[in-house]
Amino acid sequence: MAGSFSSSSMAVIGVVGIFGVLFAILSQAVVEAQSPAPAPAPTSDGTSIDQGIAYVLMLVALVLTYLIHPLDASSYGLF
Repeated sequence: MAGSFSSSSMAVIGVVGIFGVLFAILSQAVVEAQSPAPAPAPTSDGTSIDQGIAYVLMLVALVLTYLIHPLDASSYGLF
């Protein structure tokens, strides 16, 4: 008999349901009672990254300067 439940099984299902609802409500209250952890301190403020980029750009500018303006301009045969 698939559709018939005894009154004791219905009572057990009701008690389990009530405990489930109470557990869900209380677990939410416990989670909300905890304060969030503070944010970690930044490990870098970005100045070292900016300085590294500046060094790379200066090196590129130095290489381009020596390629475009050689010490002996006549070696290219332009003058």
